[in-house]
Amino acid sequence: MFEKITPEAAGIPSEKIEEYIKTLEKRGAAMHSLLIMRNGKIVSENYWAPFDKDFCHRMYSQTKSFTAIGIGLLEEEGKLSLDTRLVDIFPEKIDREIPKYLSEQTVRDMLTMTTSGNPLNWFTAGDPDRTHLYLATGSSERPAGTLWEYDSPGSQVLAAIVEKLSGMSLLDYLKSRLFDKMGTFKTATILKTPNGDSWGDSAMVCTARDIASFGQLCMNYGMWEGERLMNEDFLRTATSKVRDNTESSHYGVFRYGYGYQIWRTEQNGFAFVGMGDEITICLPDRGIILVTTADNQGDKNIVRSIIVNSFFDLVVNNTKDEPLPENPEAQKSLEDYSATLKLRTMVGTEDSSFREELSGRVYDCEKNPMGITEFSFVFSEDGKSGEFRYKNAQGDKVIPFGVNHNVFGKFPELGYSDEYGVTKTTNGFMYNDAASFAWLEEKKLILFVQIIDRYFGNMSAVFGFRGEDCAASFTKTAEFFLMEYEGRLLGHRRSEK
Repeated sequence: MFEKITPEAAGIPSEKIEEYIKTLEKRGAAMHSLLIMRNGKIVSENYWAPFDKDFCHRMYSQTKSFTAIGIGLLEEEGKLSLDTRLVDIFPEKIDREIPKYLSEQTVRDMLTMTTSGNPLNWFTAGDPDRTHLYLATGSSERPAGTLWEYDSPGSQVLAAIVEKLSGMSLLDYLKSRLFDKMGTFKTATILKTPNGDSWGDSAMVCTARDIASFGQLCMNYGMWEGERLMNEDFLRTATSKVRDNTESSHYGVFRYGYGYQIWRTEQNGFAFVGMGDEITICLPDRGIILVTTADNQGDKNIVRSIIVNSFFDLVVNNTKDEPLPENPEAQKSLEDYSATLKLRTMVGTEDSSFREELSGRVYDCEKNPMGITEFSFVFSEDGKSGEFRYKNAQGDKVIPFGVNHNVFGKFPELGYSDEYGVTKTTNGFMYNDAASFAWLEEKKLILFVQIIDRYFGNMSAVFGFRGEDCAASFTKTAEFFLMEYEGRLLGHRRSEK
């Protein structure tokens, strides 16, 4: 596994892979990695610095597909039937009369996301036990097995089923049955929910190569280097179109059906999908696997469509069944371009005549949703870097930034979750970040901060200045953090003494 061959040896033109990567760059995708394999061998492996092959990336909802495989292993051991009702698995977590449709819901209904209706959002519900929350607040708005609707809380409950019936954590169970034999996922972790359950719908943390190996196992329907590790029938069903997942007339790149916590794609493929565009596409008929990691949260899946459609249009549709003549020039061009890849940054004009006037001047803020009471921008002498200094409820804060490039550091807000989701930290823990700055107009600028840790998110702040006044707009996309960085403020330049 992970033997490298040239794209041409795999029947793929190197120039088409380079064109694909350049298309993602051109369209503003915030990519972290892109890995292409064919017939179990690496064809192209690309990382946007500072990411590399050893970085363990949060895979978000790709975790759901791992949970489904855990369910399949339980069935194989005879510990579970897919037709078992949820209420019969967790009687100890029921403290109300369960509504009719929820009481009839089976494991199979949950695997296919045709459940009776979603419960409360666990991020705001205040119940540390998500399984109890699901049973305590899950609705009964329709019979299970009728309509397809994305049910992330249900996926978490499936993970809890794996842990209860296996007697092990989700990752330990998968390691004992699969990954230890495969020799992958050695550095992987799964974050936890507040009560200590594995966060089985969103928090697998592993390398791009790890998840490629998982895709290869599923595409081989349980075979690994000549040894059968898992039941073929379950995997064939799990990766097939078990249910239609049409919700409207609108096009979607993964609206080709749904298996067991696994999406279908065009050309008879299947996929594991995470919300930041952590995507693994497997094409059994072609022997091709694509793995991407990224953080494109907040773009309403526009970049996702580009990632997926361009992959098929540029790479898959130009792949031949036989090797192509070697093309050293194109291979070197791809290799050289891949070596230049860096994390997305905001880019604008190099400098502004307003910089010297702005640098170091403090602006006092009117009351605002962020609780920022004052701020200033301080620039280096050459104007190529600087600091955003501000004061909020936690005190004085500083975000170092690069002008038209990223500066890497620690995001200064305290209290964000670490190993346990939705759990405030009190030990000074801070997320790794990348901050860039760009001049948009003479007196208009943007600060862009990307969180690049086991939690991913981004925050943008646009400032416009006129006379003694400043208007600013903060926007964020992150799952239950950066809440302190969303809203508008009005600031007034403090008089110099």
